[in-house]
Amino acid sequence: MKILSFKFNGEVKFGPKVKKEEAVWDVVAIQEELNVLPSFPANIIDGVALGFDFVEKIRKLVEAAKNSDNVESFKRAFTEIEWLSPIPRTPKNILCIGKNYDEHAKEMGATAAPTDLVVFTKSPTSIAADGQVLPIHTSETDSLDYEGELAVVIGKVGKNIAKNQALDYIFGYTIANDITARDLQDRHKQYFLGKSLDGSCPLGPYVVTKDEIPNPQNLTIVTKVNGAIRQNGSTKDMVFSVEELVSILSQYVTLEPGDVILTGTPAGVGKGMTPPVYLKAGDEVKISIEGIGTLSNKFE
Repeated sequence: MKILSFKFNGEVKFGPKVKKEEAVWDVVAIQEELNVLPSFPANIIDGVALGFDFVEKIRKLVEAAKNSDNVESFKRAFTEIEWLSPIPRTPKNILCIGKNYDEHAKEMGATAAPTDLVVFTKSPTSIAADGQVLPIHTSETDSLDYEGELAVVIGKVGKNIAKNQALDYIFGYTIANDITARDLQDRHKQYFLGKSLDGSCPLGPYVVTKDEIPNPQNLTIVTKVNGAIRQNGSTKDMVFSVEELVSILSQYVTLEPGDVILTGTPAGVGKGMTPPVYLKAGDEVKISIEGIGTLSNKFE
């Protein structure tokens, strides 16, 4: 199931994409009008915490809408909604993995990929949506870069998770652009400021439930800047797999529903080019991941 978050008439909502239509089911409105279920979560984080039961509740609501006398009243066309990040606000900082692809580690100056996790975080205030026009931050940086990544959405509380149980703690997957101010990253000798500028973590367009992506280690990732391919990789080339990332991170940090983990980026970032080529006003970045869709943002 592809689930998106959106605003309609000023209210934050969520729901599944209508199959074969450019529209979303307003499941909150369905529940309010048809009273299908004894209870239904008011926000997507509470829903994610229900795991597959959340998906089943959504399916029941959609079925009830289809059987109602006014099916179309429960659909919101993409043209009449404001898209939000599928997870509009994470419970804590976004967890990010650096240099998790060997070739990317090398283009960033390393002789080889790291033997232990390189972990940093991005502020929740950096989250942006698919289609949102993002600031180029010329007063803070002249070296804004893109990083197309698979993002993991955690579905239940976990601590010291065994690797062979890690996928059980995942609700689904989305696309992230780990936008980075390279000069700030170098100047401050750490990642947080250079990774946390407003709008520097667009997510979307959907969170796709894990049943639709049974193997997260076999997905293509393609990043285009103004239509030109810059990154063309596969999650099979990760140094640490999704299972390993969830397991290792949970040794140190209690994972919670709605937490987002960025799994690293393949080679092809702007800093890795000779000479480096950074984003500028007017650029458009599109990141496509097999089975999820395309995350698109323009910069001004």
